[in-house]
Amino acid sequence: MGRDAPVPDPPRVAWRKQTRQCVLDAARDLTCEAGWDQVSLLAVAARAGVSRPSVYKEFGNRAGPGRALVVRETQQFLAGVADALHPGVPDSHACLRAAILYVLREADKQPLIRAVITAARKGSDSLLPYLTARADPIFDAGQTLVQGWLATRYPEQDTESLQVAADVIVRMTISHLILPADEQHLTAERLATTALQLLK
Repeated sequence: MGRDAPVPDPPRVAWRKQTRQCVLDAARDLTCEAGWDQVSLLAVAARAGVSRPSVYKEFGNRAGPGRALVVRETQQFLAGVADALHPGVPDSHACLRAAILYVLREADKQPLIRAVITAARKGSDSLLPYLTARADPIFDAGQTLVQGWLATRYPEQDTESLQVAADVIVRMTISHLILPADEQHLTAERLATTALQLLK
């Protein structure tokens, strides 16, 4: 085994990681099928093939897997946003427009996010706060990503201005996910224009 080869996890740690992934996969499938409001930890445990006490031990309560599930799915989602923001194109407006359009389109394609948003449009689903709450790591991760990108594009701007612009971009994009007003490309164009005007 080479010096750079990863050290395998101890059996107990490996089992715990596998159990966690199985539980999150089960929670994701059940949420896509019926919405988070209809998902119980008993059903999640049964689908994952583990005991309910094991689920409680790993996640604490019903909110635990919900939050962890959204974090896992959104990390993958934000990786795509980052790719859209950093294509090496000099036109900042075009980059931001492409990133917003990516969010709007991918939200329709990804089963979990689509399920959460569809339920929210009907006035239900308690999983939505994990996507939208200001204090939640998901919102913060999106804002941090956008603010970092803005800092590379507008180095003359102060931190507070960049933070406000990033906050507006993330909030407006999420709002249009829940309550779409126009065709997606028109929404992306308008949001990009509005947000970047704050930095002029």
